[in-house]
Amino acid sequence: MTLLGGGAAAWPFAAQAQQPAMPVIGFLDPRSPHLLATLSHGFRQGLKDTGYVEGENVALEYRWANNQIDRLPALAAELVRRQVSVIAESTPVAAFAAKAATTTIPIVFVVNDDPVRLGLVASLARPGGNATGINIFAAEVMAKRLDLLRELVPAAARVSVLVNPANATSTESTLRDVPAAARAMGLQIKIFNASTSREIEAVFAGFGRERPDALFVGTDPYFYSRRVQLAVLAAHHAIPATFSQRDYAEAGGLMSYGTSLTDAFRQVGVYAGRILKGAKPPDLPVVQASKFELVINLPTARTLGLDVPPTLIARADEVIE
Repeated sequence: MTLLGGGAAAWPFAAQAQQPAMPVIGFLDPRSPHLLATLSHGFRQGLKDTGYVEGENVALEYRWANNQIDRLPALAAELVRRQVSVIAESTPVAAFAAKAATTTIPIVFVVNDDPVRLGLVASLARPGGNATGINIFAAEVMAKRLDLLRELVPAAARVSVLVNPANATSTESTLRDVPAAARAMGLQIKIFNASTSREIEAVFAGFGRERPDALFVGTDPYFYSRRVQLAVLAAHHAIPATFSQRDYAEAGGLMSYGTSLTDAFRQVGVYAGRILKGAKPPDLPVVQASKFELVINLPTARTLGLDVPPTLIARADEVIE
């Protein structure tokens, strides 16, 4: 009886020892965690869609650079040493850091430009290597965003363009696409650089001397983290501004047009879950984002003295009242 009881007591421990270790997904981002609550929810929803729930059958290891891009390589190396099963990330600079850190751990990215042109994959249909992900077309919709700004502010002739020179990839995309689109529309543009909060303040202070008719804010993770500051300064200086994601308009920005980031992050979660189930990055085509959102902030428009055309309101996905 004693031997039988001892054997029975040992069964749970034996079963526990035979359970496979919980897979770990590394999440790499150049920003701060409190800025990405909604997007992180989309990522977890994608995992849930494939049968994975954080803390139950998958663990998440987060690495945040807190807007210090030069920290990304070291953070990516930490995830590699941690031997995570997948690395998920949300910007080109994070994707480059992950690709430089490992050629074997699967990588799922969100990028705002053609990943083939960026050198992240061999082709969209057959990515090759250890990376795949989602292209949110931020660069490709810049001309459309500029056209929507002109429709909202038809008298605009001089448009200032704000870019972050610390992020070469996004800046290059903006400087490649916006000037060409502006010339086609007969708009004059002037480029302004800002990589810190103080530099953003300085740019807006300069607008008092040379008054632009409108502002085009480039797509950039740091600008996303400073979206409240940008929206407040644009309203304070009475400058109509257009942004790339709805979070800017929700923070008080006049207008945004771009891909749904929540949906993009959900797709990252779906791909990460599929990889955990055995799929290989070379066999997962790069997803081309198909959901674009036009969001207009009416209180901000009224503050700026703008009458939003009914045709524009009718096309908006959301009008903030």
